[in-house]
Amino acid sequence: MTTELRPQRLLSVGSIVADIRIDVPHLPPRGGDVLGSTASVSAGGGFNVLAAAARNGLACAFAGRHGIGPYGIRIRADLAREGIPALLEPSPEGDSGFCVVMVEPHGERTFITSPGVESELGPRTLASLALEASDAVFVSGYDLCYPALGPAIAQWTQTLPVGLGLVVDPGPMVGEIPSDILCAVLANARVLTMNRREAMLFGAAEDLGQIAVRVLARLAAGALVIVRDGANGCVLASAGLLDSPVRIPAPPVRMIDSTGAGDAHTGVFVAAMAAGLDPVSAARRANLAAAVSVTRRGPATAPTKEELETFLAAARCRT
Repeated sequence: MTTELRPQRLLSVGSIVADIRIDVPHLPPRGGDVLGSTASVSAGGGFNVLAAAARNGLACAFAGRHGIGPYGIRIRADLAREGIPALLEPSPEGDSGFCVVMVEPHGERTFITSPGVESELGPRTLASLALEASDAVFVSGYDLCYPALGPAIAQWTQTLPVGLGLVVDPGPMVGEIPSDILCAVLANARVLTMNRREAMLFGAAEDLGQIAVRVLARLAAGALVIVRDGANGCVLASAGLLDSPVRIPAPPVRMIDSTGAGDAHTGVFVAAMAAGLDPVSAARRANLAAAVSVTRRGPATAPTKEELETFLAAARCRT
């Protein structure tokens, strides 16, 4: 049986950075330049997952480090706007990091990340976090790549309360995560989610269903593997599903910016499971959220619960 994920709260212990988003006609050639158009600064990284879950009814909290400079100020303001408390005081050691996000006309995005205080363990002790078995914890591959933070998180995941839901997204850095750290974290993961490119790097195969089954064999009993496949929806695998792996389609939309779509998918999936949906229904709802997200510009573009219901109603009228 699939172990049901029914968290009452979602926490992130890792990195929230400031996204500096720039629309570009194309990526610049090496040594060249390109004129961008629209530019904006907002909280990104792990913030997107928390915001998506919070907008869909799940209590959330940020348990990572954030700085005292302008990026840290922006991150705290965006967290407050979403009703997400920051459990740690701002670090006096410096500012939060930032990520330059270049978005091309067809919606594809390319990242360059400059880490800040969020990448260091600092004086905090992960073991001091007050966790309940009813919590879920989100960890990203960026967190696991950082030399100080990655090993600390890997060790900490071995001590989490029985029943707690560990949600892992290795992200674009999947090939850079030290294998011992990744294996330690995956051993306790309840949900592993990644996109097609990341899954192909991780699973060393072309077929997403085959990859999902291969990856599932590396996880604990009852875990879920989600492979997000853009406009094609996602593939879901678990030993507890009657048909595994199962492909779940996504509605057709016109993509203008894919930034944060995977985070929207993850946050809404966890919130949907928390609300009592089964994994397939939760993944279907997450697909809808990601579809709405790519029609909006910016990183944290996940729809609210009410917006999702409106989208669903409109979709039913078209069929």
